[in-house]
Amino acid sequence: MSKIIPFKAVRPAPDKVALVSCRNYDDYSAAELAAWLNFNPYSFLHVINPAYIHAQKTTLDKRFKGVALKYQDFKNEKIFIQEENPVFYVYEIESKTQKFTGIIAGTSVEDYQKNIIKKHEDTLQYRVEMFKDYLHQTEFNTEPVLITYPDSVELNTWILLKKQNEPLYQFSTTNKEKHSLWKIETEHDINWLQTHFENIPNLYIADGHHRSASAELLYEEGKHIGNKNLSYFMSFLIPESNVKIYEFNRIIRDLNGNSKEEFLVKLEENFIIKSKEQELWKPQDKFEFGMYLDGDFYALFYKKNNNENGILENLDAQILYDKVLQPILGIGDLRNDERIDYISGKQSVAAIKLIVDEGEFEVGFMLYPSNINEIKDFADNGLIMPPKSTYIEPKFRSGLVVYEL
Repeated sequence: MSKIIPFKAVRPAPDKVALVSCRNYDDYSAAELAAWLNFNPYSFLHVINPAYIHAQKTTLDKRFKGVALKYQDFKNEKIFIQEENPVFYVYEIESKTQKFTGIIAGTSVEDYQKNIIKKHEDTLQYRVEMFKDYLHQTEFNTEPVLITYPDSVELNTWILLKKQNEPLYQFSTTNKEKHSLWKIETEHDINWLQTHFENIPNLYIADGHHRSASAELLYEEGKHIGNKNLSYFMSFLIPESNVKIYEFNRIIRDLNGNSKEEFLVKLEENFIIKSKEQELWKPQDKFEFGMYLDGDFYALFYKKNNNENGILENLDAQILYDKVLQPILGIGDLRNDERIDYISGKQSVAAIKLIVDEGEFEVGFMLYPSNINEIKDFADNGLIMPPKSTYIEPKFRSGLVVYEL
């Protein structure tokens, strides 16, 4: 049984929403960030990056307090307004190639603790602690956890019906996306939606494992004060079929002392290798890997051992680690080894070629993306995917909807 709640969201004034909302802070280069802050006084970037010119000289504690103060400034200036009553939202992101539609709601920390909300990624404790401190100091969150639910004809029909109404917001962004938001506020609709989710046995985190873990930590530290808002965290819930899962490709700085010929011989122990020369080749199925080395592309076909029946052993990212990265290239720590870097599958194979050709990296590997069933198998069996196994969309815009603690 999954519990969701409406909440008294804070959101931009309708005439400013396109100016306020922004991409995730980490998506901006330093030059882009400076340009947006200089050009747009309404950007939420001013809130999450106050006094940006001197940010590197401040402690995290002072920075978080600065975020809280700037957020209050935005509220005082009526850039942000608050709902009078708790609501849900239907939210849609539409690009040239994809449309994502889901529900913005509060999800239960207790459901997360009881594994009703399931996870498939590990977390870094320092990041969990840091974001917990951020939530504690700022008392708000605008980055929902992306959660999937089983496809439901009934719920899809309900959402289609709600989308017939005039949206609360409808605006376009500079990355050519169209965003639409509908408020769900009647008692009948709220009760119907909650009842529907109560009949769903499990939800699955697609993206946002650190955010949910931080919300749990803050809840445990503050539950004695009776703040109901700490018992929930904001989530964007979408059907399983609506998530877009990309791979993370790997680029490696050197061959760990191997010559090209020695490296290829070692690869042949576990892979059938076919040269693709200048063809921009990428994997077409599981157990296939692309490789770019010394100006040529290669197709690597894994010689699967029939005894390898484990979920983890059959994950392409784990196969590459077990058979290539760790034993041949000497990369043990996928998170912290400076010899490895990652490129999301959203970027073309040509981007990997360009980076390797520049000389800083010697070899690139392309993977076939996981699917939602593979992710659910990991979550259902209490397993953790290797770091950088998936890059998942949609990505929520900061400052569009705020959950106050």
